[in-house]
Amino acid sequence: MKKFSAVLLIGLLLVLSACGKQSTAGQDKKEITVGFGVGTYEEQFRAGILPILEKKGYKVNIKTFSQNMQVNPAMQEESIDASVFQSTAYMEGINDELHMDMTGIAFVPSAPQGLYSERHQSLDEVKDGSTVAVPNDPVNQERAVRILEELGWVKVAENAGTTDFNLNSVSPGQYAIDIQVLDPAQILVSLKDVDFGVVNGNYIANAKRKITEALKIENTPEQHRIIVSINKADENTQWAKDLKAAYESPEFEEYIKSQDKYDGFILPAAWENN
Repeated sequence: MKKFSAVLLIGLLLVLSACGKQSTAGQDKKEITVGFGVGTYEEQFRAGILPILEKKGYKVNIKTFSQNMQVNPAMQEESIDASVFQSTAYMEGINDELHMDMTGIAFVPSAPQGLYSERHQSLDEVKDGSTVAVPNDPVNQERAVRILEELGWVKVAENAGTTDFNLNSVSPGQYAIDIQVLDPAQILVSLKDVDFGVVNGNYIANAKRKITEALKIENTPEQHRIIVSINKADENTQWAKDLKAAYESPEFEEYIKSQDKYDGFILPAAWENN
């Protein structure tokens, strides 16, 4: 009996030791995978963040998804450790929808939405029947419609949501415009087919165009600015702290401000302390 107890105790100690090593490895791991949707945030990362992390000894795998909706399921499956593509409002909606527990650890230089046109030079050219393209996902669609509301083109119901927004909350304003719903990545290339389109700014920058070309630029609320997202369970890991520090660093700020393509981007408030 004593021999059995001793063997059992040794086995338990080995298990606890292994768990302790595994926990420490998770805290101190030096290889991480970061996911991105299509757009300019991956380029920001490669040029401005990756060198900082590599100097700290990290091996970073970059995974780009062709559709934004693929990114968070990859986080849920833990095939990526962090993502840079979504806003706080979008993340919170996905947390509810997929029963996830993600959190944002840093704001990134964020591109505002804007109203663009290849057919018209002025907002004054809008009229009844004008076609306006908006994104198909609820969060970006709500942002887009708020631009139209500010212009007086539509009215939005008081109880319209954010993560569950839909066009049933929208009614005509000064004009009876025709709102067309498209994938966010397709609106820019579809501008020739519509009168106006609300385009996410990262697609504008990625196409080597200027955000300032917009006929109207949104005043982006904080909840719609892009964040670095991770699973909340990883919030206190060293790699997460180093990733956050890289995005808030003077080195990254210097890189962003040296690139004309980021003119018009909303800069992180953390840089005010640099």
